[in-house]
Order: sequence, then structure tokens, then C-alpha cells
Amino acid sequence: MTCRTALVTGASQGIGRASALALAKAGVRVIGAARRTGLIDALSAEAVAAGAPPIASLPFDMAVPGAARALAAAAEAVAGGAIDILVNAGGASRPVAMDSPDELWGEAMRIGFLAPRELTHALLPAMRAKGWGRVITVTGTSEPQFLSASTPAKAALHVWSKGISLEVARDGVTVNCIQPGRIRSEQLMRKFPTPADERAYAEGLPMGRLGEASELAAAVLFLASADAAYISGAVLPVDGSFRRFAF
Repeated sequence: MTCRTALVTGASQGIGRASALALAKAGVRVIGAARRTGLIDALSAEAVAAGAPPIASLPFDMAVPGAARALAAAAEAVAGGAIDILVNAGGASRPVAMDSPDELWGEAMRIGFLAPRELTHALLPAMRAKGWGRVITVTGTSEPQFLSASTPAKAALHVWSKGISLEVARDGVTVNCIQPGRIRSEQLMRKFPTPADERAYAEGLPMGRLGEASELAAAVLFLASADAAYISGAVLPVDGSFRRFAF
């Protein structure tokens, strides 16, 4: 995948970090975006040490209205043209109480749905004009296991992605979602402060272990490749059989 440029949000940690590194190692020019740009700079050094191109960094706070369109413009300026591959990997879980204020729900929808939608819509015109593009959005389950403001945002991402995939299908642009299961991440590991805690939890998973971010990044790499040119509008679970249902 040489001569392609990718923008990866949430590139400072977890799935976004692993996806940015995997793309860089495949020869893609990567721009990483996150609030903690220093972590992306450290990732760039790791990529260069592995013989990959450096990873550029741009600040991005998904909770700020207008930040997605500003990021799109900045990324295209860095790239000198169209972004070929967009990986929407930023986001956060938002468990809520039923009587939580509207502001909390609004913030969750901005982070979980509105920001990636705005970013994607801002980058799509250049992809369509070029006749090639990949949009890959890391989502989550839309079947709630508890009340979370993130769940309706994920459901919205799935339905929106399927719809937008129809609009751009003849333009060489594919739009897909990846639905992760229990992937090792900074956020998840806060729940398991010791190896014993992790092992106890993992015993209840079908494969008896957490997934690794690099395993999900492999799916990102495939969907971003020319080999996936006829896959669009899909929601791909990478969950070690954890989900009993996918939407």
C-alpha cells in the first residue's frame, strides 16, 4: 500500500495506535490525531526504528464542535491532497445513569457519532474525486449490556456507514466498520490492575484471553488494502466469538 496516505484518529493508544503502526509498517504515510500528540510522536520514533515512515501528529479533541472539520483541513494540508485511508478509531465509553443530564448524552453522541461522521464527510469529496478511498470505523456493540450513552452512538455509526457506502460505491470508495470485542487497551486495563484480575476475567471469554490491538489492526490493514475493494457496508466483528449478535 505504498503511496497512500492515512489519517488515524485515536492514534495515541490502543486500537488507533496499533492501526497507525501497522499501516506505517505497510509503507503507508500515516497522520495520527489525538489529544495527546506527544504519544504519537513517540509512536513515530517506534515506527522509524522498525524501518517504517515517520508518523505525523495533529491535535484532535472529538468533544469540541468544529474540531473534525478543522482536522480534515489540516490533514489534507499535511498530505498535500486527498487522504486515501481514514481510520476512525477515537472514542470512549460513556456509562450513564438513566437520569443523567442531556449535556452528557450530547457529549457522548458528539464523540461517538457526530465527530467521526463530520470528519468522514469532510474527507470524502477528495476521495471520490480521486476515485479511491477507504473509510474504516472502529465501533462496538449496539446491543446494550448496560445503560451507556455510547451504545446509541455505535448503532448510529453502523447504520450511517451502511448508508454512506451506497452513496460512494461507484467512486472506488469503501466504507466499513470493525466491531471489537474485549481488546487489551489502556481503558480496559484500568479494570484489571493485576495479572490475576485479568486472568480471572479472561477465563469467562470464549478464547480464554483478551484480544490484542495488533489483531484488530490486521483487520484494518486488510480493509484498507486493494484486496478488500469489493467489501463495503460491512460490520466485521473482531471479538474472539465474544458477541452472540452483531448489528
